Amino acid sequence: MFLTRRFKHCPSCGSQVAYQVPADDNRERATCTGCGAIHYENPLNVVGTLPVWNDQVLLCRRAIEPRHGKWTLPAGFMELGETTAEGAARETDEEAGAQIELQGLYCVHNVVQVGQVHLFYRARLLSPVFNPGPETLEARLFREDEIPWDELAFRTVRETLERFFEDRRRGEGYGLHSADIR
Repeated sequence: MFLTRRFKHCPSCGSQVAYQVPADDNRERATCTGCGAIHYENPLNVVGTLPVWNDQVLLCRRAIEPRHGKWTLPAGFMELGETTAEGAARETDEEAGAQIELQGLYCVHNVVQVGQVHLFYRARLLSPVFNPGPETLEARLFREDEIPWDELAFRTVRETLERFFEDRRRGEGYGLHSADIR
């Protein structure tokens, strides 16, 4: 498996980096050829929610790439200084303008090829009124039979929605789901 390498130049001094295995390590790292600093590349966290209003879920139609015009759950990259729950609530407000009450972590997806971990929280919508931000063309509610399955932006969104509707049909509560997306 090969991931795109993020570093070409050292963020500390600007010199070129070389990918090599440092002493006392077991994998290649971006190592500065000038100052010797080692820069670690770790997965990025994408955090979001699965907002529900009665028997409907909230989806947002993307106004940005990747997957412009496709439908997704409100989600985005976690920021420094926030918890995963805080980031999920922030992203829901920024993308959908939706007011929510978080109900717990629901899905964790390892998206290995792009170096990401996607975490989705179940959320109860406090109102069916939305005020989408600039990254969203439209935010609206869908019943299960109305979901635009062929127009979903990401596999993690599909997996999360499928687990949710399965759990709801079973009526046994909502557990934590995990999947490796390869």
